[in-house]
Amino acid sequence: MSSVQEANPAPKFRRRLFGLSWAHLLNDGASNYLPGVLPAVLATLGEPVQMAGVLVTALTIGQVLQPLTGRLADRLGGRSLVVIGLLMTSIGGGLIGVVQSTWLLIVLLVLIGVGNAFFHPQALAGVRSMLAGKKGLLTSVFLVGGEIGRGLWPTAASLIVSSAGLANLWVIAVPGIVTAPFVLRFMPALPPKKQNGHAIRMSEHARPMTLLIGYQGIRTLSIYSFVTFVPILWDQRGGSLVVGASIITTMTTVGVIGNLWGGHLTDRFGTRLVLVVSAVAGAVLIVPSVYLMGPWAWISAALLGIAFFLTGSTTVLLGQDIFPENRSMGSGIALGFANGVGALLVFVVGLWVGHNIEMVFWALGLLGLMSAGLALMFDKALMHGA
Repeated sequence: MSSVQEANPAPKFRRRLFGLSWAHLLNDGASNYLPGVLPAVLATLGEPVQMAGVLVTALTIGQVLQPLTGRLADRLGGRSLVVIGLLMTSIGGGLIGVVQSTWLLIVLLVLIGVGNAFFHPQALAGVRSMLAGKKGLLTSVFLVGGEIGRGLWPTAASLIVSSAGLANLWVIAVPGIVTAPFVLRFMPALPPKKQNGHAIRMSEHARPMTLLIGYQGIRTLSIYSFVTFVPILWDQRGGSLVVGASIITTMTTVGVIGNLWGGHLTDRFGTRLVLVVSAVAGAVLIVPSVYLMGPWAWISAALLGIAFFLTGSTTVLLGQDIFPENRSMGSGIALGFANGVGALLVFVVGLWVGHNIEMVFWALGLLGLMSAGLALMFDKALMHGA
């Protein structure tokens, strides 16, 4: 541990971790603000509520590529994919407001998702290369950057649209474009791995990988469904665009507490406890969250965010432990492929939802309880501290 600290003096380490967390904030903000302005986008395009699931799926389905981009990141090394990904999400996010065709918008959203898939595996591998000791807590710090971006940008975008119109969403692109060159300074250059390195033992990892995809897929479906349909539900009840987006912001930004707390709990009490507590708490809280009005709407969203994001760093580290011979692929499965499965399910939900949005959340509550059962099925060897 001391050798790592000598190689990474505290000030330099903090600058790098802060820089990557800032880039993560901008990347995830630009690639996830759409739900905050979704009612305005649907109205402008003349599309029904069912199209909401299609658009969010188009935006997030690119995450399925993260295991592949994780392997690419390992082969290439360096930090180029982080820069390319940040530029793709930022520029794409800035163009959402000027696209006038539904099909062109879908193509643009897919490209944003691909950029997102480029960014995460290499950035996570870079963070892990700097860490020693409390990996759960310090990985949480990086992930918190993404959560803050996903939380603040929907409300920021809704304020832009409400005051200046959809066309002025180009402002979203500016911070990421300005930051991209600096990534070359604070992102550690990763050594490339040879093509004939450790083979991925897929058959050995099939069972824990399937459990992780199932657990994380349900969690992602719940999060995406909440951020997609709550603003639309609020709009149907006569609420403003900004107020609906602020509920998303509350859920995601307060979820930072869950991420940091979850990383600490994982380090202290073990992986399984955090997985089960997150699943059960999310299942219990998600149903009443869509019925409560007034201040209780924000209070329930805050508690739900803590429950959902309690496993933020836990699942990433679990994915990397499942694939010790290729940790970028492990984080790609935990954050990417499983999230892509959740995104596909949002598409199914969007086709089914109709005008009875509340029923979606009853189904999500039941699925959340099922995911707690999946957490109990992981081998003890993977459950640190269990």
